[in-house]
Amino acid sequence: MAVHQIPRNVKGEGRFLVIFSGKSLLYSLIFAVIGLIATSFMPLGLVRIGIVIAVAAVGFGIATLKVPDSNAFEVTRKVGGESIDEIILRWFKFKMKKKRIYLYTK
Repeated sequence: MAVHQIPRNVKGEGRFLVIFSGKSLLYSLIFAVIGLIATSFMPLGLVRIGIVIAVAAVGFGIATLKVPDSNAFEVTRKVGGESIDEIILRWFKFKMKKKRIYLYTK
């Protein structure tokens, strides 16, 4: 008798609280701390909590969303399908190298 592996759906196993992946949870927490620091002058209330949640949602969006793959704009043609955080990281590295791109040819 042979033993066969049965394929199973493992898509959601690396998630916390159904919607958070590890990266999105980390980004959300970092942005929530930034929101708490930015609103530290405000008294603790609904407005401050709302601002912190909104800033954390921006962090979640940066970690989760991808640029749509479309031919409508030049930008989406070049970076379509990539995560927003990868694009921001690449832009930051470009700025740190004083706007220079090195091409190596053989």
